[in-house]
Amino acid sequence: MTVFRQSGCVRAKGGRCGAPSAGPGFSLVELIIVLALMIILTVMMWGFTSESHQHAAQRACRQNLEKIYVALQIYANDFDGKLPGNTNATRSEEPLSRLVPRYTADTSIFICPGSKDSPLPSGVSFANRKISYAYYMGQRLGDAQQPLMSDWQVNTLPKKAGDLVFSATGKPPGNNHYKYGGNFLFCDGHTELTPPQLAFSLMTTSGVVLLNPKP
Repeated sequence: MTVFRQSGCVRAKGGRCGAPSAGPGFSLVELIIVLALMIILTVMMWGFTSESHQHAAQRACRQNLEKIYVALQIYANDFDGKLPGNTNATRSEEPLSRLVPRYTADTSIFICPGSKDSPLPSGVSFANRKISYAYYMGQRLGDAQQPLMSDWQVNTLPKKAGDLVFSATGKPPGNNHYKYGGNFLFCDGHTELTPPQLAFSLMTTSGVVLLNPKP
């Protein structure tokens, strides 16, 4: 019998060239596993609680605090240098709500983009709602060493460098930016980022009260 080779196949004389055998490929189960791994890696790299997402949120958070500072400056000009206060306040929403709507109608700046706090109605007082930021009530503008606002803190106790100020586990309280620290706004308008353990010393004067937002 004469055997012919043609185009990579083997056939007998007068016979047809058989189809080449299929090579190894992905089964459906293997394909599903690969897709699942890709989704998991994507969430780890770019999901809401990922480090990259929260670093971007921290930048947007700093911009929020800078915008609030402008509103506080305008308020202070109207009240002989004094900032919003409320003798009986227990939460930061109470004094800071005095900024809305006269000094700013943009309530979105009071919600940290790294948090999952609900949006606020525009131009409406949020005294009975929830914001994302802590407030050092009783401060005056101008001192670069004095903190004025920050992301939600783990508690309202005085803190020094090395103390835990934001969540280290990603769980509340103090987890605006999951477990990646948070921002401080100072009385001169500059902002600083710190990891969960405070990276700098805080100087607070007598009569200043730290108020956290509603949990």
